[in-house]
Amino acid sequence: MRKAFASAMLLALILSGCAWFQSADEESSEDLVGDGMYHYENGSYRKAINAFEKLKDWYPYSKYAILAELKIADAHYRLEEYDEAIAAYESFERLHPRNEAIPYVIFQIGNCYFERIDSVDRDQSVAEKAMAVYARLVNQFPDDEYAIKARENIKICQKSLAGHEFYVGMFYYRAEHYRPALKRFKSVLANYPDVGIHQKALQYITLCEQALGENPEESEVAETEEALDPAGDSGWLVY
Repeated sequence: MRKAFASAMLLALILSGCAWFQSADEESSEDLVGDGMYHYENGSYRKAINAFEKLKDWYPYSKYAILAELKIADAHYRLEEYDEAIAAYESFERLHPRNEAIPYVIFQIGNCYFERIDSVDRDQSVAEKAMAVYARLVNQFPDDEYAIKARENIKICQKSLAGHEFYVGMFYYRAEHYRPALKRFKSVLANYPDVGIHQKALQYITLCEQALGENPEESEVAETEEALDPAGDSGWLVY
């Protein structure tokens, strides 16, 4: 009897010892979310990611797990790690499509592209991607506060894309390749009529048409040049 009692006491001590080691080594979900938010608010985004990742791994069913997923994405965004942020935001949207934060999440995906928009002489693919994401937000949640912000950023994207078209048009115009230049200037009018360069585009459309009227043989050569346009898919110009 005494032997059985001693064995039971030993087992209780071992189990209590395991519990003691676990509580000493592992922080609670409350501790981790507190640490993560503290580091995030103080700009220590790498430490915040570490705390939130631990929370996700150790307590995947915690009420704080969804918050951790979102703040990991936000921390990557703050670190300007935009590809990582996009992956995290898209994962959040995929896992929680009905969450109330979805308009914000879509807006942030757009921002990850928007923040990388370069000058008009550079590739504008990120401007196109940003505009597409913002448009999706506006279509899905037209009255949301983030849709209002998205509309403003769409205008900036359009201005950048229009500027690029006009810039490439000027490149061809100066090189006396008037047909591809004319196509670019007409694209400004057709696709971006309200971004502030409408009159300039009209002016150069007239000049190109006059030049083509005087030099009809330029047409075939110009079309060959346009097919090899270095500003098209690759997004750079050679001067």
